[in-house]
Amino acid sequence: MAQPMTPAVVHKQYDEAMTAFRRQIRDPAVRVAFGRESDGFLRDCACGVWQKDQSGITPLHVECYNAIYAKGNPVPTVLYWELATAVSQYSSFVLPGFFRRMVKADLELGGQCSRRFVDTFTLMMLLFAAVDGKVSEAEAGFVNACADSLSAYCDKAGVPGGKSTLDVQEFVTRRADGEPIPTGRPQEEKTATEGAARTAQGEEQPPKEKLEDLLAQLDGLCGLEKVKEDVKSLINLVKVRKLRQEAGLPVTPLSLHLVFMGNPGTGKTTVARLLARIYHAIGVLSKGQLVEVDRSGLVAGFVGQTALKTQEVIEKAKGGVLFIDEAYALANQEAPNDFGREAIEVLLKGMEDHRDDLIVIVAGYTDLMWNFIHANPGLESRFNKYFYFEDYNGEQLMEIFRAMCEKNGYTMDEATAQAAERALQKMYDHRDENFGNARDVRNVFETAVTRQANRLAGMEMPAKEDLMAFTLDDLDLPQEEKTES
Repeated sequence: MAQPMTPAVVHKQYDEAMTAFRRQIRDPAVRVAFGRESDGFLRDCACGVWQKDQSGITPLHVECYNAIYAKGNPVPTVLYWELATAVSQYSSFVLPGFFRRMVKADLELGGQCSRRFVDTFTLMMLLFAAVDGKVSEAEAGFVNACADSLSAYCDKAGVPGGKSTLDVQEFVTRRADGEPIPTGRPQEEKTATEGAARTAQGEEQPPKEKLEDLLAQLDGLCGLEKVKEDVKSLINLVKVRKLRQEAGLPVTPLSLHLVFMGNPGTGKTTVARLLARIYHAIGVLSKGQLVEVDRSGLVAGFVGQTALKTQEVIEKAKGGVLFIDEAYALANQEAPNDFGREAIEVLLKGMEDHRDDLIVIVAGYTDLMWNFIHANPGLESRFNKYFYFEDYNGEQLMEIFRAMCEKNGYTMDEATAQAAERALQKMYDHRDENFGNARDVRNVFETAVTRQANRLAGMEMPAKEDLMAFTLDDLDLPQEEKTES
């Protein structure tokens, strides 16, 4: 497959071709009509070309479209969801008014301008088809049908000359064996291409992880009992739904997009990553990766670029889970023109276009997430499953701290462990809106590592046991808590 063209190249080729053809129009009235109507006509036909391809609109399509039609205006003429909507709503080819005038002028002047326009039109449509680096058979078929309609009108009117000799099939992108590149959903094409590449290189795809291993990892997480129960119920629902499909039984619509509600540090990202791998293991997702972003990863600072930025993230997340942390920041109720709303619209469109191979999880504080979900009717309809992540209690915070110590090769004597337990319980008892759960525990652990290092630096030859041991002094506790031990 050829490399996609840059927007600048597409604009240059389009502008040069249209300018050259306009100069060939002998009739002044037709030239004016062509200048006024041709861009709009070709824009509509470009939507028809991209609709037939069925591969979906990408940021490159939008950039090429704007490069042609913005006419030097720094503000893009179309945003992602506007172009995607126009493509999806394209109905049928309509003979343009300027072409009828062109045919009439040819009959009066004995010219063949309308015949030449058929060639120019065909080349422009092929240019649009090739912006993603390939021309599919479906796109070529659409271009041929439109060109035939133009030629048939010329034939019926009696314009001299015959059908164009330009063969659209010569422009269809083909594989090494000469067969056309198949069209369809982008993920299917990408998977097929990657599979062929691996086969050619003698590589095998990595085996899917075992569901029981992933569930064991889920069960091994500290706390989160209600979340674990909800995850397993969701998995059972998906598995039974797939069995019903395989048995030819009707299935009810199922949205797997999720809302994670809770304070920071309660394991939301960890559970999301496990869910992505679990869905891959049971065949719901083709790849099972997790792409994590927040508002800054979706929203740009000027008009038109947020849609492109968001769509790029969606493309990266296809086949897996898109995890949007602090998603409520996208819905700024006090600024109705905020670019976050643009990101939400693109996100909703992407969820619909890739509903079979993309799961979106939005996460954040409970109260703020309710505001986010109710900020847009589309969000309410697509997010109907809620997982609540409760704060870790003092005992669970201590369990997390012990796990960090064991994982990193640190030990505590009984007095130090008791002091740490009391400190973490106090942290829980006095928690406020800034409570960070496991993140706060990590801060305690990292502080202990730093203080231990400073303490050992004064020792000439610390033993292995010294290098591993946390003491009361390493925990950075108030003096009265140390003496309690």
